[in-house]
Amino acid sequence: MPQYALTMLAAGIGIPVLAALNAALGIRLGSPVSAALILFTVALISVSVTAAITGAPGLGLAGQQPGHLFLAGVLVAFYVLSITWIAPKFGVGNAIFFVLLGQIISATIIGHFGWLGVRPEPLTMVRLSGILLMAAGIFLTQKV
Repeated sequence: MPQYALTMLAAGIGIPVLAALNAALGIRLGSPVSAALILFTVALISVSVTAAITGAPGLGLAGQQPGHLFLAGVLVAFYVLSITWIAPKFGVGNAIFFVLLGQIISATIIGHFGWLGVRPEPLTMVRLSGILLMAAGIFLTQKV
């Protein structure tokens, strides 16, 4: 499973880069919405190329899926729009630190209860201690 950890580490590294780049584009364009639209257009092209290469198995089944599963697209749009608009005013680091705190909170709740079809990961005292330590670290970054 180290490849999973490395892939997710790379994705995590990319999130603040995405935030900084799109925030800068939004400032240059004078519109965070336009910057987000461009980001999603580039993303659509990238995913379309990947789909063409892989054949996108299962794509034909999309219309048969429960509607709530498509909320993920709305959440991605909310993230991109909010980070593009807020990062220039609040700072990329500050914005990402609060995104990280929100991720820790929601991942803990979703994992503990096994919501949304994920593998349950009970909240033990050891996990809770680690989560509180991470949250304290985020808090400390805001105080310096």
